[in-house]
Amino acid sequence: MLDEKNDNLQNADGEENLIPQEEQTSTPEKDEKTESEKDDAQNEIDESNAEDAEDEDNHQRHTIPMKDYHAMSMEALADEFEKLLHHHKVQAIKTHVDEIKSEFDHKFSEFIDEKKEDFVNEGGNEIDFDYHSPIKSTFNGLYSEYREKRNQYYKNLEQTLKGNLAKRLEIIEELKGLINVEENINDTYKHFKELQESWRNTGPIPRVNYNDVWRTYHHHVEIFYDFLDLNRDLRDLDFKHNLEEKRKIVVKAEELAKERDAIKAFRELQILHKIWKEDIGPVDREHREEIWNAFSQATKVIHENRQEYFKNIDKVHEENLIRKQMIIAKIREIIDEKPTSHNIWQKQIKEIEALREMFFSAGKVPQKNNEETWADFKDAVRTFNRNKNAFYKNLKKDQHTNLEKKLELVALAESLKDNDDWDKTTPIMKRIQNDWKKIGHVPRKHSDKIWADFKKACNHYFDRLHAQRNAAHKEEFDAFESKKDFLDRLKDYELSGDQQKDIDDIKGFIDEWKSYGRVPYNKRNIEAKFNKILDALFKKLHLDKQQAELIKYGNKLEQLANTENDRAINNERIFIRRKIDEVKAEIRQLENNLQFINADDTNPIVQEVHKNISKHKEALQIWKAKLKELRKMNEEE
Repeated sequence: MLDEKNDNLQNADGEENLIPQEEQTSTPEKDEKTESEKDDAQNEIDESNAEDAEDEDNHQRHTIPMKDYHAMSMEALADEFEKLLHHHKVQAIKTHVDEIKSEFDHKFSEFIDEKKEDFVNEGGNEIDFDYHSPIKSTFNGLYSEYREKRNQYYKNLEQTLKGNLAKRLEIIEELKGLINVEENINDTYKHFKELQESWRNTGPIPRVNYNDVWRTYHHHVEIFYDFLDLNRDLRDLDFKHNLEEKRKIVVKAEELAKERDAIKAFRELQILHKIWKEDIGPVDREHREEIWNAFSQATKVIHENRQEYFKNIDKVHEENLIRKQMIIAKIREIIDEKPTSHNIWQKQIKEIEALREMFFSAGKVPQKNNEETWADFKDAVRTFNRNKNAFYKNLKKDQHTNLEKKLELVALAESLKDNDDWDKTTPIMKRIQNDWKKIGHVPRKHSDKIWADFKKACNHYFDRLHAQRNAAHKEEFDAFESKKDFLDRLKDYELSGDQQKDIDDIKGFIDEWKSYGRVPYNKRNIEAKFNKILDALFKKLHLDKQQAELIKYGNKLEQLANTENDRAINNERIFIRRKIDEVKAEIRQLENNLQFINADDTNPIVQEVHKNISKHKEALQIWKAKLKELRKMNEEE
């Protein structure tokens, strides 16, 4: 009787052939299941669930976000590695670690090549090159820790998996024996349920055994349900419950088919398949094909969405490839420019660094183009660096020549810094300062020191020079202070109303002002302030401009009369005659200009010219009056 039932067995769910090879029978239904095993989605789900079955925490690998490691620096990659290693299960981070290590190795290879070229360009022998990188040491330490943890995990896991496999095989053997037990069917059914619970609670087994063991288990579950033909109530109750649970899974799968995140939907679908497969038993033959087809249809949609996602990703990778090729082309354009100055090189270095950042941020390219693209990029950057190093190697020669020139100037400045021959030494000190500016850059390690030495020597000399001049000009500064005090007092002066007395007072003010002597050159604006006060007083006295100028000039005449230098009076006479000639010439020019202006006297330009002529004629009268006063002084003598 039992053999006949075995001959007529079919898959409890219509999902796939669950019976091991040695127990298979040939039926149309099984042929369809054999075809369904070829379905890509189902196979991928089975393989992934088999992998997850080795460790209950292994599914975490799906929830760790895959970051853009290609765009990260070596330091950022090491930081990310450390976070993964210390915050996630070691078995869940393999894909991430492999990606991080690949990117780190690429970047470190480029970095060490640059350092080696620098070493050789500076005169080193390539065979002697040795470079210690702290970040490389850190990364190697993290990778050693990862391998140690991973090896320990798999060593422990192997023993656990073998033990769990033995337990599951024991459960299958007990399940086989249920149909031969002479006992009450209710007790047998209760024992069956206990075995199912034990199956669920038994831990992971090796992935290579997962699908075959599950198929064998499921096969004997089906046999037991056929055995329950003797007690249809218990069997039908189980079938009904299982059908309800599987319908719930179908609903969830159909909702996942609408999920926009195809990767997330596929991961959750794997979980549904695992529940369908491991946690829920078979349904009655009437609904088996229907419920499985519904689940398979939702699975197919989700799988197609995922395939479309990867298809779009391929397009993105192709676009990234084009973008990276353009970046490489731009680097080669910069290489062809061949700059000849430090500033342009520095500008290009910044441009190349920006292009490097753009390259690493451009995203992944198709796997088939990855190595070629990386090699082209590396070659372009290396060519730029070689040209840069060659330029700075020659520049260093020039800088050493400049250093020798500047050291000579430092020595000269230090030899002159205490010299007291101001007239001879000052032009030399100024010249060597200009020479310093004309000499180009020196090696950076010497730059600050020689500048400090040169500056110290120059400052020492010019501080002494200024101190000497300040001492010589002390009288001028004293005169300035006296005149400043005098101005403050003069501001409070009030006219008496007696014009002659007031004029005499003003003459006295002028005498006192002249008595203070000359002020420093950079303080001469105080003279203008004094003349401004005088002009205000003359205005209040209703004196015309000529009278006021002659009063002020009278003071100067007294100074000339008291001087023993005859040349001073003669120079003053020559100066006034020259001013008279200049003013006359200006008047003639203005009058001549009028003849060429075709307009009447109401024209603004004509009016402005007439105004200037009047102003110059007034000035001419003043200069003539000064010359007349100078002649009177000579006649009196």
